[in-house]
Amino acid sequence: MMMDSTPAADERTSAAIAHWAPRFVSNGIPLHDFTVTTASVHEWSQWCARWVERGRVHEELGDQALTDGHTRSAGEHLRRAALCYHFGAFLFVEHTDEMFAAHAQAVAAYNRALPHLDPPGRRIEIPYQGSHLVGVLRVPDVPAPPPVVVMVAGLDSTKEEMGAYEEHLHQRGLATLAFDGPGQGEAQRHLPMRPDFEVPVGAVVDHLATLPEVAQRVGIYGVSLGGHYVVRATAFEPRIAACASISGSYRVADNWEGRPPMTRAAYRVRAHLASDEATARFVERLDLSGVAGRATAPLYVVAGTADRLTPHTAGIRIADEAAGPTVLDVVEGGNHVVNNMPYRYRPQVADWMNHRLRS
Repeated sequence: MMMDSTPAADERTSAAIAHWAPRFVSNGIPLHDFTVTTASVHEWSQWCARWVERGRVHEELGDQALTDGHTRSAGEHLRRAALCYHFGAFLFVEHTDEMFAAHAQAVAAYNRALPHLDPPGRRIEIPYQGSHLVGVLRVPDVPAPPPVVVMVAGLDSTKEEMGAYEEHLHQRGLATLAFDGPGQGEAQRHLPMRPDFEVPVGAVVDHLATLPEVAQRVGIYGVSLGGHYVVRATAFEPRIAACASISGSYRVADNWEGRPPMTRAAYRVRAHLASDEATARFVERLDLSGVAGRATAPLYVVAGTADRLTPHTAGIRIADEAAGPTVLDVVEGGNHVVNNMPYRYRPQVADWMNHRLRS
């Protein structure tokens, strides 16, 4: 009998493959690409390079589509390339040069895709404390300026990954503004992450008020750590009219030691801290105690009972303490961000957001 000589993947890579497949696929990576690319990774140090190689396949398809004049197809290929580059970089924090290089490729590919998406996207710079934050505004073709939903990514996500969530909002005539906050995406090198996320959200809402193509009716939608951030932002930013929190922690420190080492390292790098001890102290400040009760705007909370990163009890606690009208959707068997069953909440949250922002 012929023996299989393919080396087994190391523990870190095996854990990544086991835990992340639903997220990759539900956010736009073809299952074939996930299977083939991860099968070629036998140790974690290869992860980023293999995803960059896969991204180039899609970028070359986008180049050919542009040459042939097929702009819609080009947008799809280039967005998929950006996702591959992003997922190569997203938790590669122990190899920062390679991580930043792959992230730059994700940004460049997504920027090329923006004019060819439906609706098209426009890159904007948002003034922020002597610097700026970068966002992507997408406005559907509707008769009047629509309400806008601010999209907030998580610890290891960026604005380039938010398209799968935005799609349901665009279909209902809502605009979106996905942005990289402190410690995220294009801001991660020069702006460390901060617990008081209402500060960057306030800057985003200020900027939206200057844009005539959107109505001054603002919702906010956050996933994972972004689901924590948006509850805090809603508690302190009165201009937010509706908030959706997906798998947001109540207190990040509650299950800190149980989080994967790569996740703990990502907090350290993106908070610009020098040690694990300083990072553990920092995450103590990511706490909604005494904060969730100040959130008076309508709130939609989603949690999954099979979530290994954020226990569903965190969502229950947020919903219980919120002061405004609240929908709590605990999805039985749902994993982190319920990426294994996105149909259980993404259309429903979009319907709810549309109703709240237009009522």
